[in-house]
Amino acid sequence: MDNQIQTLRQMIDQSRYTVFFGGAGVSTESGIPDFRSPDGLYHLHYQYPPETIISHSFFMQNPAEFYRFYRDKMLWPQAEPNPAHRKLAELEAAGRLQAVITQNIDGLHQAAGSREVLELHGSVRRNYCMKCGKRFSMEDVLQSQGEFRCDCGGLVKPDVVLYEEALDQQILERSVAHIRRAELLIVAGTSLTVYPAASLLDFLRGRLILINRAKTGREGRADLFIQGDVGQTLDKIQVKTP
Repeated sequence: MDNQIQTLRQMIDQSRYTVFFGGAGVSTESGIPDFRSPDGLYHLHYQYPPETIISHSFFMQNPAEFYRFYRDKMLWPQAEPNPAHRKLAELEAAGRLQAVITQNIDGLHQAAGSREVLELHGSVRRNYCMKCGKRFSMEDVLQSQGEFRCDCGGLVKPDVVLYEEALDQQILERSVAHIRRAELLIVAGTSLTVYPAASLLDFLRGRLILINRAKTGREGRADLFIQGDVGQTLDKIQVKTP
């Protein structure tokens, strides 16, 4: 592991354009469950499967049941940035990291101080009325009951990408642009099974580092694979300014 950490440091130091692409495993050390782990969201027992509940059609047809699940299992107001989030913000501030692309919806990268954050699946910290466009916070959602409606009567929707919905094209295009320019892409905490997000790797021309608890099947493409926790791994990096 020590040799791998040394190699990781060297690859970051040598890169003039580094991009980080992270998934649920980045936030597990903040106490937010990984969707696909044995104790994750997809293994919970509800009247409906989680994939059904967090779909666009279910939200429109059963907003009260959607919000019951959403408040209970998808909002983590007490979660704080962990060493992974903080180290990435430190790398960006030092000019060693150009962008963070995330599949997570928890907003912890921004809370840690990262600025160039591309949220492929949106954020639970943003919510809007589908009728008048009024904005609401995560705290507003937590304090509401049943289906969350605006004063105008419109249904309030979390600004997250539900099943059956397309990713934000502008965010996707900016992510592709960053990855095309990257001399080094660090992919961490993701099983690389969610598309189209996982297909972003196809645009990489530079070197690839994978950090994950389990193998993803992309190890053969990687220049370095570190099997372990993301936060514990990144925390061992000493940040150098260019």
